[in-house]
Amino acid sequence: MTPILECRDLSKCYEKGQRPALNHVNLKLQRGRIIGLLGPNGSGKTTLIKLANGLLSTETGELLIDGKPVGIETRRLVSYLPERTYLNMGLTVMETIRFFKDFYEDFDEPRAYEMLKSLHIDPGAKLKTLSKGTKEKVQLILVMSRNAQLYILDEPIGGVDPAARDYILNTIITNYNENATVLLSTHLIADVESILDEVVFLRYGEVALYAPVDAIREENGKSVDALFREVFKC
Repeated sequence: MTPILECRDLSKCYEKGQRPALNHVNLKLQRGRIIGLLGPNGSGKTTLIKLANGLLSTETGELLIDGKPVGIETRRLVSYLPERTYLNMGLTVMETIRFFKDFYEDFDEPRAYEMLKSLHIDPGAKLKTLSKGTKEKVQLILVMSRNAQLYILDEPIGGVDPAARDYILNTIITNYNENATVLLSTHLIADVESILDEVVFLRYGEVALYAPVDAIREENGKSVDALFREVFKC
């Protein structure tokens, strides 16, 4: 089966003479997995995410989504949650859902309203009146309401209180297509480890580790969070 995301000798450097943001990365992500993209600041996570979403252009090598070069066709396959909120604060939640429904053919409106209800969010509320954490929940709901093949989530729980994190993680694991893949970038490894199938460790733009979570626990006798701290000396 074609990997949902594949990097072939992928490199990216922002300025000549500086260390590459990504350095000859080779990676294949399969379908039906929740994968943690982990690494300290400057490891290349954001660059990889932006390349996968067509927000940056590759320099050398290739990045393929479902076997296709990143472009208009692959954008239909990817549902992206950026780290920063990008929604129009003047709209209500309901108006924002209507906009997404009109813009994305694969948007599942009933699913969106079901998630709003489960998270106790008023569809009639204007986004500008919501707390930062609630805005991030709304944005996550919009992303997870698409029937995409690849969900790329950049710090989906970074701005919410600990009590809300379980709701958000449950939203992720119960609302994505089982044949799709979730690529989740976060610094809060201990909070998300329970839902991860695999992890990718990036260090200085290179893949330091790509392994199933269960294998890490069995072979190392420690959690992903503990191994991460050991590898990166956190």
